Amino acid sequence: MSNKIKIGISIGDVNGIGLEVILKTLAEVRILDYCTPIVYGHTKVASYHRKALGISDFSFNVITEPSAANPKKANMINCWEEDVKIELGTANETGGKYALLSLERATNDLVKGEIDALVTAPINKHNIQSDTFKFPGHTEYLQERSGSNDVLMFLLSEDLRVGVVTGHIPISEVAQSVTKEKIVKKLQLINDSLKKDFWIEKPKIAVLGLNPHAGDNGLLGKEEQDIIIPAIQEAFDKGIICFGPYPADGFFGKGSYKQFDAVLAMYHDQGLVPFKALAFGTGVNYTAGMKYVRTSPDHGTGYDIAGKNVADPSSFIEAVFAAVHIVTHRREQADLLSNQLRTGGKIIETAADVKDDAN
Repeated sequence: MSNKIKIGISIGDVNGIGLEVILKTLAEVRILDYCTPIVYGHTKVASYHRKALGISDFSFNVITEPSAANPKKANMINCWEEDVKIELGTANETGGKYALLSLERATNDLVKGEIDALVTAPINKHNIQSDTFKFPGHTEYLQERSGSNDVLMFLLSEDLRVGVVTGHIPISEVAQSVTKEKIVKKLQLINDSLKKDFWIEKPKIAVLGLNPHAGDNGLLGKEEQDIIIPAIQEAFDKGIICFGPYPADGFFGKGSYKQFDAVLAMYHDQGLVPFKALAFGTGVNYTAGMKYVRTSPDHGTGYDIAGKNVADPSSFIEAVFAAVHIVTHRREQADLLSNQLRTGGKIIETAADVKDDAN
């Protein structure tokens, strides 16, 4: 039980559907077979949501630090002391303030290694802004907190994985932000993640164009010829199996994505619109490229349905299981590397190595 994966959960906006999908997820008894959940929030706020949803047969084990978590229960760490006025469905300063308190405490424990992964419930990117949070979203905040040079917004579902070159920036800034260097870096992050986090030995990655019809041989834009194609070639020369650029509309319309392990889109909506059309409700947002594991559901705060007991927890459940699977894969890989046989100081990796050493 001591090796059971500890999943930290930040509650997101207290006026949204975050706690609803968290409670519905943790009410699934099977979750406790795979991980020890630790929610960062407050029992009074959770109780308010529990009563609003009519959930009577559920309670948290209250702890002060992750090491005290009960592996057979859903655990809660109280991140503040004062009472909070909940206004379901309302975007206000209260929602942002306590979303940040939850996120900061959970991230602190993640960075310290006291939890194995973090699953974040949705925030409102506007009302969470403060002196300590000046980021477009979770991805950029966690990149800074983790000290990572670069990270990848990586959307995951059973049949589709989509990464983006540019994330939360205005569409007017996309073209100038798409560079050969950035594309190569994102392809490297996808390739590394597919190998390390998903155990795909030889990943095959599709790269989308930026312009309509992927530029139509320069008629509709030069970025494909001047930037994207050279980036694909450079990445391919580095051993990354990647192809493109493909026109985004036909690529998804014809189901071409099924022939690849992942897709790299040039900007946020180019990748996320088809992803959510194909996998909404079961998709997961994964921040690849960090030494820490962070996932989230593929939906927002859901103010319009908050407190109505209609929020679907499927995506949040998938986010928890994705975090568990990635941590498990990383642990198994670390174990394999540490247990490799050594002969004469050489690491034996293949049957041919064993034969050569025997001779």
